[in-house]
Amino acid sequence: MKSMKIEGKYCQVEIGSILNGGFQSFLKAFENQQILIIVDENTHDCCLEYLITSFPELERAEIMLLPNGEENKVMEVCFQVWQAFTEYKVERKDLVINLGGGVVTDMGGFIASVYKRGLTFIHIPTTLLGMVDAAIGGKNGIDLNGFKNQLGTITQPARVFVDAGFLSTLPPEEIFSGYAEMLKHALIGDAKLWEEIRHIQSEEALIQEAVILQSIRVKTNIIEQDPFEGGLRKKLNFGHTVGHALESYFFQSTPISHGHAVALGMIAESFVSMKRGILSKEAYKDIESTIIRSFPMIELNADDVSIVISLMYQDKKNIAGQIRSCLLEGIGTCSFDHHLTEEEIGESLFHLSLLANL
Repeated sequence: MKSMKIEGKYCQVEIGSILNGGFQSFLKAFENQQILIIVDENTHDCCLEYLITSFPELERAEIMLLPNGEENKVMEVCFQVWQAFTEYKVERKDLVINLGGGVVTDMGGFIASVYKRGLTFIHIPTTLLGMVDAAIGGKNGIDLNGFKNQLGTITQPARVFVDAGFLSTLPPEEIFSGYAEMLKHALIGDAKLWEEIRHIQSEEALIQEAVILQSIRVKTNIIEQDPFEGGLRKKLNFGHTVGHALESYFFQSTPISHGHAVALGMIAESFVSMKRGILSKEAYKDIESTIIRSFPMIELNADDVSIVISLMYQDKKNIAGQIRSCLLEGIGTCSFDHHLTEEEIGESLFHLSLLANL
């Protein structure tokens, strides 16, 4: 099957088998340069050998192994990689390939974008969340003191190569983590896509290239209009104000995936939208029932809610000390920079707890 391409000013994405697309010709431009492949333990074991044996040009590549997990998405690990870059005498025209999920593309992009003021890097995402979201758009970053993505850059990868074949290495829960971001894209910008994917219940249906392409197009269309998040791109943060805080809160006890946290955040922020009267009750119930089918709800007591709200005050979208969020005006229609009160947030979080007991 022929690869499908998205070729914009800022986004260069190819969807299809990496064996049959433009990856090999892209590598030719670096035949006299060093190539470095950043992986974590999972992609080292499950994906790296396939990539190297398929492309002899990569047999000489240096491998940078990151430890697994969000807890390692920190500056200390970046310093170790930068020190290795220095030992290998990495130059500005060398190539960094980030092979992995969201943690690898976030960190690898950050590492490459600041070393010697910027190396050329590409992403080969190996998770559904990476393919439809994390690897697209040039947001690179690491965590600081337990807060998500507090340090980072917006630097576009030279290419993103999306090969759904890598998804065969994933457990179902990882597939559904990506599903949350696909639902988000539909809710903020494509009502037709929402109707197409809201009833999906199997990972086989989620990993079809045509479905992945539709989700990616929602995001790339927004990024092409607003690459540096001056306005419109903020819509892509729907579900993330509450979601990131929940992800940080549960990180210390029973961690939940980024996709799960965003799914919960979308219910909470849709609930606020409904309470304000800008989202119909019918649309809200549609969103709620769709997300509940695929993601478990969580229980929070009053103390938990207070801690989650305090975490939201570290969110990057805040302005003048106010918690800012996206809200829905309908399926496929989203607006941004809404000031959320603590009372609204608390009510939405208690509502999540009620849903856990249904």
